[in-house]
Amino acid sequence: MAKSSEYRGWELTEAEREVYRKRSQASSAAKAKALRGEGEKPIYAINVPQLDPDRLMPRLAQNGWRSLSLFSGGGGLDLGFEKAGFTHVAAYEILPEAGKTLGQNRPQWNIFAGEKGDVTKIDWRRYRREVDILHGGPPCQPFSVAGRQKGKQDSRDMFPEFIRAVLEIEPLVFVAENVPALLGKKFRGYVQEAIASPLREKYDLKTFVLSAPDFGIPQTRNRVFFVGFRDRKMAEQYHPPQPTHQWQHLSPKKPLTPIQLNLFSSLEQANLQPCMGVRQALGLPDIGFDGLAPTLRSGLTGPRHTTSVLSSVSAQKVWEKLQIWPNGVAATREKAHLFVAKNHHFRLSVADCAIIQGFPESWPIYGAVYVALGQIGNAVAPPMAYQVAQSIAQVLS
Repeated sequence: MAKSSEYRGWELTEAEREVYRKRSQASSAAKAKALRGEGEKPIYAINVPQLDPDRLMPRLAQNGWRSLSLFSGGGGLDLGFEKAGFTHVAAYEILPEAGKTLGQNRPQWNIFAGEKGDVTKIDWRRYRREVDILHGGPPCQPFSVAGRQKGKQDSRDMFPEFIRAVLEIEPLVFVAENVPALLGKKFRGYVQEAIASPLREKYDLKTFVLSAPDFGIPQTRNRVFFVGFRDRKMAEQYHPPQPTHQWQHLSPKKPLTPIQLNLFSSLEQANLQPCMGVRQALGLPDIGFDGLAPTLRSGLTGPRHTTSVLSSVSAQKVWEKLQIWPNGVAATREKAHLFVAKNHHFRLSVADCAIIQGFPESWPIYGAVYVALGQIGNAVAPPMAYQVAQSIAQVLS
C-alpha cells in the first residue's frame, strides 16, 4: 500500500477540474436525494452473494511457521497466510485506515500503522530468528500504467526497503507480490539491479505469475510473485501453486457443444472446479450472460481519489455487457439498492467489490469508500495468497 501522503494526482487544467467538480456535485446531490427516499424507485433487491471466499481457503491447522507482513494494506496476504496455518508475528502498514481494517478483524495481531508502520524507519534486525516467512506487496504504482511507470524514479518505490528487510531479518522464505508489468522489458534492468542482485548470495529466487480466476476469484487479475529461499534444496523442491479452478463462459440458453463437453470432462479429470462469473458470485439475476469482472481499480490512483473501480475504456464495455455499474460504488448494499444507477444497471457496494477481490464477508474493509476501495484494489486476492502460502508450507514441512 502506498503512503497516503504520497498520492500523486494527475496534472489537470482548471477546465478539467471544473468538469470533475460539476460531475461530483451532481452525483452527490443525486445520491443524497436517493438516500432520502426521493430518488427513483429501487430496481434491484439487496443482493445475497453466492460466492463465499472462505470456502476457497478452508482454515488449516497451525503449522508452527511464523510470518511477518510488510505493506499489509487490507490484509490479503496476511489473511491468506493465516488461513493456511501460519502464525502472524506482526504487520506494518503506512495507511491508518488499513491498520484499522487489520486491527478490527484481528485485534490479537501486532499491527503497526500510520507513522509506526513506516517501513523506511524500522530496524528489522529485531526480528532475526523470530520470523520464518516475510511477505508483502510493495506499492505497485511505480510499475503500473495507472501509476505512470516511473520505476525507481517514483518516491513510492519501496522494493529496496523490502529487500533491506529480507537481508536484515534473513527469513527462511520471502514472498513479494506486484503487477506483471514488473516483468516487462521496461523493468528488466530494475528487477536485476533492485531485487535479484542484492539477494543473489543468500537466496534462490523463483518468479511466476498467477491468475485470479484459476483460484475461484471472478475477476481478470494477474499478479507476479517473487519467492526467495535461503535453502537451495527447498528452492529445488518448490513448485508454484497449480490452478484449483477454471473459468469458461458457457451460455445457459444454448446446448453444450462437443468442445464444451470435452472441457467439462477435462475439468473433472484435472479435479478443477468452474470459476463463477461475477453476476453469479454476487447473487444477481440471470440475464443470459455472465463473465469475469475487469480488474478492479484502486480508489487511490488516477487523477483524483474516486469511488469508481473502472480501470479502462475496454473495461467499461465489459461492465456494460455485465449490466453492472462500476462508477460511484456505494458504502453498503442497502445504499447501493436505494441509489439507482443512471443506466439502471446494478450498483456495486464496497462489500461486493471485496467479494470480487476474494475477501470474505467475515473480513470487512474499513474507511471512507475511496479508502476502502484503495485497500481492496491494492490487495493480493486472499485465496491466491492462501495457495502461495500452502505451496511454501509443503517445502517447509
